[in-house]
Amino acid sequence: MQDGHLPIWLPRLASDGGPRFLQIADALQAAVADGSLKPGDRLPPQRQLAARLHVDLTTITRAYDEARRRNLLEGRGARGTYVAAPKVELTSILDLSMNTPPPPDGVDFDDMLKQGLSQVLMRTDNALLMTYHLGGGSDSDRKAGARWLEPMFGHPDSRQLVVCPGAQAAIAALILALTEPGDVILAEPTSYPGLRAAATQFGRRIVAVEADRHGMVPGMLEEACRRHKPGLVYLNPTLQNPTAITMPECRRKELAGIAKRCNVRIVEDDPYWLLADAPPPPIATFAPEQVYYISTLSKCLTPGLRVAFVLIRNPDERERFLVALRSFALMVAPLTAALATQWILDGSADGLMEGVRNEARLRHRMARDILAGRYSGSGDGLHAWLELPAYWTSSQLARAADSEGIAVTPAEAFATDGGYVNAVRISLGSIRDRGHLQAGLQRLSRLLARRPESFTAAVV
Repeated sequence: MQDGHLPIWLPRLASDGGPRFLQIADALQAAVADGSLKPGDRLPPQRQLAARLHVDLTTITRAYDEARRRNLLEGRGARGTYVAAPKVELTSILDLSMNTPPPPDGVDFDDMLKQGLSQVLMRTDNALLMTYHLGGGSDSDRKAGARWLEPMFGHPDSRQLVVCPGAQAAIAALILALTEPGDVILAEPTSYPGLRAAATQFGRRIVAVEADRHGMVPGMLEEACRRHKPGLVYLNPTLQNPTAITMPECRRKELAGIAKRCNVRIVEDDPYWLLADAPPPPIATFAPEQVYYISTLSKCLTPGLRVAFVLIRNPDERERFLVALRSFALMVAPLTAALATQWILDGSADGLMEGVRNEARLRHRMARDILAGRYSGSGDGLHAWLELPAYWTSSQLARAADSEGIAVTPAEAFATDGGYVNAVRISLGSIRDRGHLQAGLQRLSRLLARRPESFTAAVV
């Protein structure tokens, strides 16, 4: 690297990209990960780099110190600073396949966890944390759930809430409670794979209903309701998994009206509502007696909590749901539920979620810049849906990406009844380090620009 030129690995510093020293350290780490910088490369002197970037010397010093902390750099006295030989494997799999919240910048999660557990243990009878709870959550847990749902519903009745060990358990219990073997469940052509897994396991059949850029098409839903007499309709209307479409309010009202006219029940799985920018009201606000609403903490806070809240207004159906839930998942682990309740009621959950939301939006901007015209995300949430050029199929691309150390999820994983879209979903939160994410997206962008035959020739 020549000292007189700005290093090619360094991006233009963004005013909204977080602390500048971290932007520099992240760029350095990404360059090491993708091979732009190799062990033994010499870095510019700190003063020279500070002058080139129009930042103070302290910023560069902090960036180099952070890079040393990550085992990326080593000092060689008067000879300068060099890229270190990796002490960890930098070419391990870059996982863009799992939808998890990104680690928020500026939030000390370890301290938050310790403080939360300390408060729980101080305020709760430990015996209650180590015994059975059969009622779908304690009064405190349900009140915390009502607080969590306030942005969606104002002031929901906590007595109408059930606390569940995750959204997947809630979906499975609703299928068991509200349908019979052989019943049809209507869903969009591409939908959450956990729905298909539960329906298949329980002997229910999923039928796809046509969707457009606003979600499920109302006329097609009404026709399918009359033809199939479905037991349930499954919808994920906000930042839909996998397409990232947010259904507009008018479409939600239309679908709610059809549910009333056809007397069909809707499972509204809404894990990303709190991450979205000004989302419309839930479908459950337009048809409260027809819709069962699920909100999970796993996508907004952390998957380890395994806590979801289900709003079921009819008391008889609520009891049927609890009976179904207890057949395979007796309860949420009381300690986990107590921690979630503590975080929601003391405001920690709001702070963590705001950090996740901001980090997710920053990562979306990164994906949009790197993937250019191929990016089709909404700018928030945890994932983006990439429609592929005709020369790639989604399964081909997933295999090619895997061979280059990148995991993506092909469209086939989301097909409800054999439909096909030539696309892949990329998840932006599962790679903890922002620099590694940047390297993975750059590697994916280069792969997308190549044709499968050139890729095959290169790896033979």
